[in-house]
Amino acid sequence: QVQVLESGGGSVQPGGSLRLSCAVSGGSFTVNTMGWYRWVPGKQRELVATSTRGGVTNYADSVKGRFTISRDNAKNMADLQMNSLKPEDTAVYYCNADITTPWIQREYWGQGTQVIVSS
Repeated sequence: QVQVLESGGGSVQPGGSLRLSCAVSGGSFTVNTMGWYRWVPGKQRELVATSTRGGVTNYADSVKGRFTISRDNAKNMADLQMNSLKPEDTAVYYCNADITTPWIQREYWGQGTQVIVSS
């Protein structure tokens, strides 16, 4: 069974950095696009960054120049390096993976990891 697991959240002061990691495991599959999204209560979940299997990336305007998504296709992992963090980056961050198995292609979500940016 395919599982998506995030790690690396926590609390940091404004201007600080955090690195989130996402790992996909379980069975025979190919990971296509991977991405990070975030959610704040009362708001819709928003895209933060995505990376195709070939390394083409896309970022939300609010994080361009501060966040970097990177892939390790051999390990089925995607990291999100977050620098110059701002209080408005506080959210639950979710990893999303578009996965092809021998039977189906679908998106999988992780359980989320909390990021708090506060002084």
